[in-house]
Amino acid sequence: MKRFKEKTVIVTGAGSGIGRATAIRFANEGASVVLVGRTAKTLEETAKELPLDRTWIHTDTYMTVTCDISVQSQVQEMVRRTVEKFGKIDILVNNAGKATQGRITDLSADDWKSAIDVNLNGTFYVCQAAIPHLIETKGNIVNVSSLSGIGGDWNMAAYNAAKAGVTNLTRTLALDHGADGVRVNAVNPSVTKTNMTSAIQDNNDKKDQFLARSPLGRLATPEDIAAAITFLASDDASMITGVNLPVDGGVSASNGQPHF
Repeated sequence: MKRFKEKTVIVTGAGSGIGRATAIRFANEGASVVLVGRTAKTLEETAKELPLDRTWIHTDTYMTVTCDISVQSQVQEMVRRTVEKFGKIDILVNNAGKATQGRITDLSADDWKSAIDVNLNGTFYVCQAAIPHLIETKGNIVNVSSLSGIGGDWNMAAYNAAKAGVTNLTRTLALDHGADGVRVNAVNPSVTKTNMTSAIQDNNDKKDQFLARSPLGRLATPEDIAAAITFLASDDASMITGVNLPVDGGVSASNGQPHF
C-alpha cells in the first residue's frame, strides 16, 4: 500500500537507527524522502537501502542534505533546497537527537547547551522553517521525543529536560496550527535497539533490569518506532493531533512497583 504516494517527507537524523528505518518505510510506501543528517556517508548508506523501484512517482525521489539542525541557517537552507527540488513539504519527522548523561552537578555548561541545542532547539528550528510550507499542503509533523520526555531518569538531567521540551512543544504546535490544517504529534520511545542505547544493550544486568519492567519483554526495534511514526503521519490518523504516543512495550503502564 502506497499511503504516501506523491508526498514529500523530511526525516532528520536519517543516517542511522530510527531515522534510517523511518526514511526507508516512507520510501517503501511511495514518498519522496529528504534524508537529513550531519554525516554525508551515513546518509548515502541509508539512500542505498531505499527501494529501487520508485516509478510510481518519478525517477528521482530522494535527496540527501548534510545539515546540523542546531544551526538555524543550515536548517533554513535545508528547507529551501527541499522546496526547490520537490516543490513542497507534506510531512516533517524531527528525529535527530543526542543522549547526554550526567547529574546536573556533573554536567558542564557546554554539555547542557549541546543537549538543548540538538534535541530541543533543533526541533524548534526545523518546525519554524517548515510550518509555512506545511500550512500550504495541510501537512503534518511527527516529533521523536522519548519516554524520558514524559517521566524522568536517573543521571539524565539534560536529556530529560530537552525531551520534555519536545513533548510540550508538540502539544503547543498542535494547538497553534490545528486551525491551519497542520497536525502535530510525537512518538515517545523507550529503549530501542540503536547506537544511542548501546550502554544498555551491551550490559546484561542493565538490560535485564529494563526487560523486567517491560510487559512485552523485549527492546523496541527502529522498525517498531517507524511503524508508529508513519501511522501518525498518515491519513489514518487524520483526527489525531497533540498526542505524545509512548512506543515502549508497555513500560509506562507500570507505576514502578516490582513484578510480583
